[in-house]
Amino acid sequence: MPQNPTIYIKGARQNNLKNLDLEIPLNRITAVTGVSGSGKSSLAFDTLYAEGQRRYVETFSPYARQFMDRMDRPRVERIEGIPPAIAIDRKDPVRTSRSTVGTMTEITDHVKLLFARLGQLHCGNCGQPVLAETPQLVWNRLEPIAADAEIIITFPVSTAGMSPDQLRQELLRQGYDRYIADGQLHSMADNPPVLNVNVLQVVADRLKRSTANRKRVIDSAEIAFRFGGGQLTVWIDRSSHMEFSQRLECAGCKIRYPAAPTNLFSFNSPIGACPACKGFGRTIGIDLDLVIPDPKKSLAEGAIKPWGTRPEGRMEFKELMAFCRRRRIPTSKPFHRLTRAQRSAIIDGTSKYYGVRGFFKWLETKTYKMPVRVYLSRYRSYDICPQCNGTRFAAEALLYRFAGRTIAEIYAMDVAEAASFFASAAIPAIDEAGGMVLEEVRKRLKYLRDVGLGYLTLDRQSRTLSGGEVQRVALASALGSALVNTLYILDEPSIGLHPRDSRRLIRILKNLRNLSNTVVIVEHDPEIIAESDYLLDLGPGAGQQGGQVMYFGPTANVNGSLTGQYLKGERRISVPRKRQSPVRGKWITIRGAAANNLKKIDVRIPLGLFTCLTGVSGSGKSTLAQDVLYKAARRYFGDTNGKPGKHRSITGLEKIYD
Repeated sequence: MPQNPTIYIKGARQNNLKNLDLEIPLNRITAVTGVSGSGKSSLAFDTLYAEGQRRYVETFSPYARQFMDRMDRPRVERIEGIPPAIAIDRKDPVRTSRSTVGTMTEITDHVKLLFARLGQLHCGNCGQPVLAETPQLVWNRLEPIAADAEIIITFPVSTAGMSPDQLRQELLRQGYDRYIADGQLHSMADNPPVLNVNVLQVVADRLKRSTANRKRVIDSAEIAFRFGGGQLTVWIDRSSHMEFSQRLECAGCKIRYPAAPTNLFSFNSPIGACPACKGFGRTIGIDLDLVIPDPKKSLAEGAIKPWGTRPEGRMEFKELMAFCRRRRIPTSKPFHRLTRAQRSAIIDGTSKYYGVRGFFKWLETKTYKMPVRVYLSRYRSYDICPQCNGTRFAAEALLYRFAGRTIAEIYAMDVAEAASFFASAAIPAIDEAGGMVLEEVRKRLKYLRDVGLGYLTLDRQSRTLSGGEVQRVALASALGSALVNTLYILDEPSIGLHPRDSRRLIRILKNLRNLSNTVVIVEHDPEIIAESDYLLDLGPGAGQQGGQVMYFGPTANVNGSLTGQYLKGERRISVPRKRQSPVRGKWITIRGAAANNLKKIDVRIPLGLFTCLTGVSGSGKSTLAQDVLYKAARRYFGDTNGKPGKHRSITGLEKIYD
């Protein structure tokens, strides 16, 4: 039995592995290195993770196992001492639009609990806090009033279904002989009584506002709440009054609100999701940039693409021409030169003409036909939901605030801003459960900052993240779970990470190890590799030339293997002595790029050269390259999938194939 516990692997032959026998130490960081295709993933994921996950699943009952993903047994003679395994793999894409940074790290689950427990409801009409008020709160509101001011506490009584005499007799029987009407105090003995109102304000008590009368005020308020069905009014010197309610009701606006269930604060729940977009934050609409791709064309030249031109003979084109003749709209003039009213009439239609939007609205009623669905897909785009403004939440959820912010405002914060917000948020000391939930949110935000993701917003869709970002979000989630005695297998978590943030990642990996976990990391970054405890270098080549152990031992003692030579500085990538120059006139020019965090920048990129975009994580590299340039180029060459990021113009795309 070895002195230090290990994962013992005998005869690993998965893919191109050459019958490897290994003892990977537990509670250590082991870096698996080698050229691409040398067998790193075959060992780490297809062997170690597959066996660890398979054994973990086998601990469940046969009934539970049928609902779980089951992995094939790896090609290996024997594996001993392997703990339950978690793989954090950048190759595993996030496909659902419901997944966000907040949901991946379970921050949304904890924020949901905070709002259900401590969220303050505000009236949707006047914006004032809506409290289930108590007799003590009534006294607190009266304390600032001048001493010796006359206060009259009344409760409402409905006069419906009773004659004035019956109502008077019933109130007198209960001991109430005064009421307020028209700002005046009246006696039930008045003849005739002024009871010709729908709701009668019956006096529960009349006294002077003084500290000595505190207990009396509280007792009278309690009685008034009881007889007034949870409502009462306090009249001050008969010149003004204050409304109070024990129900979730705005005392001033008389609007009642139902109690908020926990799922009201989840956009993945039918209760909390916006009814228009179903919690996605976006709705499918018609993209006018696809309908009118070239506004320099005239209507006669086919500016409205789905309706074609005169030779095509489409009915919609003929009706458009007839409409333009009636309205005297020029059809030979470029579309963008038409007046705003003329363009609006063509796009939005009139009372006698359906217009572009009316045409597509009619098509929506025919989507049971496959050709119609295909046709519509050419001109559709995703737009921010007009009902929830992209927040994903139902209007009722946005009436609640925690520390002055709605749940949508919190999710719109980036991680760094949210961490500062929750760090300053206060919870009553007696609320231990709320304090525990708040501390969990703070911890998970800290882990996200530690892995260099402080720039991501909590509502950022997971599928818009890069592979490295997805992996680091998953790593932060794993840290938040605080698991121990677990095998973590990571696939190049440094991908997309600026060298400035590498030290943070190293610190996170060491924290995982210090929690009695074993970390196996497939990595190429020399700084990450150098900080590992053990190094397993596979090679010497790729494919059939790989799958052999070139070095396995403490990283500090690495030998002259290929990876070892680069770590020791014996080999390095040489800088080219001469670089190519741009060809005159062959440039792509992007003007006014303003997608995501880009600040209306202008960029010129030479064609025919290797151009590198650099910057710290979150500086806008992927936004510029993918969201703006790539999607714009795809649309230029006829692929309408995906709307380009916001920009003013792009020129030079026509020169790509020159």
